Amino acid sequence: MKTYLTIIFSSEGANPIEVVERLRSIGFKPLKGVHDHVYDWGKRKVELEDILQVACSVHETLKGCKVLYKLQTKE
Repeated sequence: MKTYLTIIFSSEGANPIEVVERLRSIGFKPLKGVHDHVYDWGKRKVELEDILQVACSVHETLKGCKVLYKLQTKE
């Protein structure tokens, strides 16, 4: 299972490199393509609570960056 993250930047917000580094610090890896980042859950069984905890981590990590984001988890 993987959680994908798409970012919409603002010219009034944080530098894209800073945003990438913040997201790396919580386990996301940058991608090229439709999505900007991925969090790979590996082979472990993922519960809704796990996904919500990662979403809260993203929310706190990006607070103050003035970016919009979208999370999508797929099997």
